[in-house]
Amino acid sequence: MGTQPEVVTTFSRAVSERIGALLGPVDAALARRYPGEPGTRQPVHTVYVPADAFGDGTARAWGEQALAALDEHAADAAAFGAVLGLPERLAGEVYARVRAKLGGEPVEDLRIDFEDGYGVRPDTEEDAAAARAARLVAAGTGTPYTGIRIKCLEAAVRERGIRTLDVFLTGLVAAGGVPDGLVVTLPKVSHPAQAAAMVRLMEEFEKAHGLPGGRLGFEIQIETTQAVLGPDGRATVARLVEAGEGRVTSLHYGTFDYSAACGVAAAHQSPDHPVADHAKAVMQVAAAGTGVRVSDGSTNVLPVGPRERVHEGWRLHHALVRRSLERAYYQGWDMHPAQLPTRYAAVYAFYREGLGPAVARLAAYAAGGGDGAVLDEPATARALAGFLLRGIDCGALDAAEVTDPTGLDLSALSNVAGRSGAVENGWRSS
Repeated sequence: MGTQPEVVTTFSRAVSERIGALLGPVDAALARRYPGEPGTRQPVHTVYVPADAFGDGTARAWGEQALAALDEHAADAAAFGAVLGLPERLAGEVYARVRAKLGGEPVEDLRIDFEDGYGVRPDTEEDAAAARAARLVAAGTGTPYTGIRIKCLEAAVRERGIRTLDVFLTGLVAAGGVPDGLVVTLPKVSHPAQAAAMVRLMEEFEKAHGLPGGRLGFEIQIETTQAVLGPDGRATVARLVEAGEGRVTSLHYGTFDYSAACGVAAAHQSPDHPVADHAKAVMQVAAAGTGVRVSDGSTNVLPVGPRERVHEGWRLHHALVRRSLERAYYQGWDMHPAQLPTRYAAVYAFYREGLGPAVARLAAYAAGGGDGAVLDEPATARALAGFLLRGIDCGALDAAEVTDPTGLDLSALSNVAGRSGAVENGWRSS
């Protein structure tokens, strides 16, 4: 063997050290602002129920009503598949999984609504409803995630929103503590100072009750144009997340308030309108890498009435959910029990269609090569693993369907996906 040529360099060690000192604060800031995937399950939807309609059997009742809608309007896999245009090879397994989901865990994320769905009530009535909600949530709702949406922090309703939050959280503590999977939604945020104010409220509550700092988080609804573009012409969403000081768990798009603010006619207010696509694209980029999730909004075209109208509503909802999934919006809002069958049908078909190619590519990557047609990089491997884990989380895929062909157990799969494990804060521990 020949002698290797001597390697000659120019930069001294001192130069590298100066560069390290120069970029050290930047490294710290990037690590703080972009911690990556939170390592926890993201619900596929959020169900909003007015506070006065919420009860201890709400989630179960939604599942029963969803199954009743299937029994009446698509009693078997062939009928359901024909309505939605599902491939014959998928219709049977999707239908079976949808029915199982509706019977076992019909609602993944339940939000008790004290805002638009509840309206303005006498203070004594809302106080009582907030205290009642706390008792019921403390007793358990049967859903992985549960919480409330308070009124916003705009001047007209600020005191009422703060009081409802206080009554609810204080009631939870009195009933035994803040449960894991608790979510608080702050609507109609239009300025970073409102997110910062929510942080101060959470801090005050934690101090008053001896809770660990950072125990309480909140999600922000993007419903105003000012939340997307500020008066100075700068994008605002990232500033809202930054103002949340690590407590913001997700960003939810509000279809109808945002569309109306942009002047969209009522007949055209939909999650697939161009103004919605623009807002959600800004939300998606602002949230990327921060550990903050993004949720799509809802459609108000409900699958109710005669069979023909139910089928039309199902087809629309199914198509919108599928569209969102293809654009990497893995969560959305459902407004009626009859939307649950098509929520899960779209989600399950999405993951089951992608199962074979994803496990093949990930197995080839884990073995140290490509599949012959595609040479995947680590970033793509993360996306493949994340896709498969999401499918397992929601019941679309069985763990063995993923672990057996890839040779990766769930822990290894989580490592590839960049899921660092559940954060200790309760709002990210489910």
